[in-house]
Amino acid sequence: MPTSTERAFIALGSNIGDRRAHLAYARSRLGALPETRLVGVSRVEETAPVGPVAQPPYLNQMVLLDTALDPADLLRHCRAIEAERGRERRGGERWGPRTLDLDIVRYGAKTVKTPELTIPHPELPNRDFWQREIAELEGTHG
Repeated sequence: MPTSTERAFIALGSNIGDRRAHLAYARSRLGALPETRLVGVSRVEETAPVGPVAQPPYLNQMVLLDTALDPADLLRHCRAIEAERGRERRGGERWGPRTLDLDIVRYGAKTVKTPELTIPHPELPNRDFWQREIAELEGTHG
């Protein structure tokens, strides 16, 4: 792997189907991405869904990657992994149920703001479980 890598925190979430299997699949695929190494994995947490749509609870987990992929390429891979697990993105739909949701929460110290991607993730201050999971990973892989 090239020496120029960034630490990326990716949030995994699932609330449809075999939630644990969806998370395991995502961990495996993220760790196999080109120029990427899976550094750490937080514990799995069950959380109440966010938003106005009635839906089952989520299983959530944070992974820490060392990656040479730029944020746009990493996002492209994340969306492909979601699609492989049956995730369908509908225009304008937010906070609905999903087989797999992958969010780039942080990418090194970089700030990104494009129509497709905002880093740090704008919901980070509102998701205490993400903050706990990041702290867990920083404590063991800091």
